Amino acid sequence: MNAQNKATFTLEDIVARAKAESPAALREETIRENRYWEYRLFRADYNPQLRLNGIFPQYQQAFNRVEQPDGTFAFVPVQQNLVDLELGLQQVISPTGGMLSVNSSTQRFDNFRPRPGSPQTLWSGVPVNIRLEQPIFAFNRFKWNRKLAPLQYEESKRDYVEGMEEVSQRAAQLFFSYLIAQVDLEIAEKNLVNTEEIYKIERGRYEIGTTFEDKLLQVELQVLQAKQARARARLDMETSALGLRSFIGINETTEISLILPDQIPELNVDVDRAIELAFQNRADALGFERRVIEADANVAQARGDRFQMDIRASYGYNNAALNWSDIYADPNTQALVNMTLSVPVLDWGRNKARMEVSKANKRLVEYTVQQDVINFEEEIFTRVKNFNMLKDRLEITKTSDQVADKRYEIARNRYLSGKVTITDLNIAQQEKDTNRKEFVNSLREYWTAYYYLRQLTLYDFLNDQLLYVPE
Repeated sequence: MNAQNKATFTLEDIVARAKAESPAALREETIRENRYWEYRLFRADYNPQLRLNGIFPQYQQAFNRVEQPDGTFAFVPVQQNLVDLELGLQQVISPTGGMLSVNSSTQRFDNFRPRPGSPQTLWSGVPVNIRLEQPIFAFNRFKWNRKLAPLQYEESKRDYVEGMEEVSQRAAQLFFSYLIAQVDLEIAEKNLVNTEEIYKIERGRYEIGTTFEDKLLQVELQVLQAKQARARARLDMETSALGLRSFIGINETTEISLILPDQIPELNVDVDRAIELAFQNRADALGFERRVIEADANVAQARGDRFQMDIRASYGYNNAALNWSDIYADPNTQALVNMTLSVPVLDWGRNKARMEVSKANKRLVEYTVQQDVINFEEEIFTRVKNFNMLKDRLEITKTSDQVADKRYEIARNRYLSGKVTITDLNIAQQEKDTNRKEFVNSLREYWTAYYYLRQLTLYDFLNDQLLYVPE
């Protein structure tokens, strides 16, 4: 067997380890990194870009149909190559959705089967030109992305903190699952020891004739039941330990011992303050605004899709020559203006239907967001009220645990002196065990509610500090 090392943990230790090493925490880290690079990609769309485009090479060897001077056609063998390269510096015009670029290009044409007297190689090029591509009345995704992307990135950062608080809450749940199993095993082992001691006493009384055989058999049955309870408690503890180890990454050879977090802080959460913190910090609060903007963007896109109009204009110089260097000598002016238009003349109400759908969807989003805001506030209100009441319940169960434990000790001593029956002692033991478990369950409800409240508000109420600080 492998030697086991014993490690003792508090609730804070388990939560800190889960946030640092658990697979769930690593998953949240990875999601945050992905969102960061998505935002960097969005920012890069608005920066100048230097691009090289071209064909290198385009080789052709075939028989092509060529029209002759007399109007007939002949199939002529062709062996040609084309190289076309363009270097351009382009910049998005985000307010209008257009694209402005400065370009320079070169073409080389090789004819490996030239006609007599024709050159084998030709060069052409554009030393420089300025090009503008501008859609008119179209949906401008650059404008809307400037509104949405920063909100989405800010949401992702808050989502990360909420995700880590969810990890904390899960760690707290596993902590108490194991702790309850640990307490159950302690109770079962203590009850077995007490029951075996009582059995020895009853057996001695039976041998001297001061008790009856049915009472002796009753205690013997209780011993067997206590052994079964201990076996079940051990199995439950092993199962809970497996879940806790796998979540926080503790070696299976390490024996875990948990400390009961029975020191309850003087903490009373104000409902209005919690709601204010939630709207200030939560990703959902930003999501309400972002969803309305997305609905507005969909309406704008439907409006822009009604017809298409684009302007393309360029101005620069170009030339053709037998040598590459000659295309830059005394080039000719090159100018181009092109406007394209696509307007539906009869679409049987398609554009109107598309616009009405987008407007109806916008109204639906607005109503849904309004209801979600109400639900958002109600959940925090309910959770805060429940958390504040749990402290009172915790104090009651703690006192009940102490009273029941003291009563059992008194009943046990009175039983040993022969002043109460075994039935009275059993009742006292059951009450002791029940109140102990109620106290531990109250601790679990209190602390898991506390960590859930942290997740809902992104605020550490114990240390009075924000869990998320905007950059």
